[in-house]
Amino acid sequence: MRVPASLRWTLFGVAKRSFDILMSLFLLPVLIGLSVVLLILNPFFNKGGLFFVQPRMGRDCQSFRAFKFRTMTDGGASRGPNDPLERDRITRLGGFLRRSRLDEVPQILNVLLGDMSLIGPRPDYFDHAVTYLDEVQGYRERHLVRPGISGLAQTEVGYAEGIEATRRKVHADLYYITHTGFTLEAWIFWRTLLTVFGRAGA
Repeated sequence: MRVPASLRWTLFGVAKRSFDILMSLFLLPVLIGLSVVLLILNPFFNKGGLFFVQPRMGRDCQSFRAFKFRTMTDGGASRGPNDPLERDRITRLGGFLRRSRLDEVPQILNVLLGDMSLIGPRPDYFDHAVTYLDEVQGYRERHLVRPGISGLAQTEVGYAEGIEATRRKVHADLYYITHTGFTLEAWIFWRTLLTVFGRAGA
């Protein structure tokens, strides 16, 4: 007997959320351990607070506060979507955290809070996202699902800066939303592991 499409989506959604919670709980000791190590190292190699909190656009275009390990020196909030990357502000330790994607580990707290999933469209800085809603076709639709710590656009397109790159990212995100399922989730998870252990993050 063929399972109705609505039931398949329900089963997938329950399984996905359950996996998100279980994996995030599994990673909590990693987050605690990294926090302790960084509290020791930061005064020497990354002076400033432990965490960086930034408003991001989440599901249904709603704002939420995303947590990351801080990787840059203090320099004020970003001013707009065309800002330079300000790579000169990235500390030596912060650069390692970015390349290894370890700066994203605190976002498991966002997953547990229900703001994010482990896999989904990567959430943008809220002020940038508001601009893209009007300028990039399909950008609003990419927020039909929970954003993710990693996603198809991150593994296959890479870092997106500017309107044209954002359009390519949105194309990948919409493909993910319309083709999502256990196979695609497993593929993205595997590709993310390759990125982490290959230290190819940005």
